[in-house]
Amino acid sequence: MSTDVSGMIECRPLALIWGEDDEDAVWHAAIDLFLLNTGNAYDALACLFGVRNSFGFQPLTEDRGLPEDASDGLRDAFNAWGGPQDAHGTTWISWAELAAANWDETDRSGTLSRRTVAGDETHWAPVWDVMRTLGELHGPEHVRLVVWFD
Repeated sequence: MSTDVSGMIECRPLALIWGEDDEDAVWHAAIDLFLLNTGNAYDALACLFGVRNSFGFQPLTEDRGLPEDASDGLRDAFNAWGGPQDAHGTTWISWAELAAANWDETDRSGTLSRRTVAGDETHWAPVWDVMRTLGELHGPEHVRLVVWFD
């Protein structure tokens, strides 16, 4: 049985202008991963999120759950997909964390790097492009990727 990734990029545009504690500095659903055609290459899912990690990567993020302050759009998509009863590995990561990651880190065998399996030259490039652009506009800490798996 295969494992597929679902999720969404969110951003919090008014946090940069008004501050994170402002009542209008809420998260907004930006784009569904489905539209960015990430695929389900297990080596990428392993190094990014710890899912199907027979490769021995140290994942960038793993099992953080759905963010408490998730946008209504994200919650609606997550619940329409099946919610916590049908999802596993739900987690999130900010653009600031992704930008600071060691993309040259390798799997247990030392043959696959994070950059090789999920970097800017892979099927994840459109995701990173969207997040990078939103991060430049709204600040890298105000952009995040939220994912779950079936």
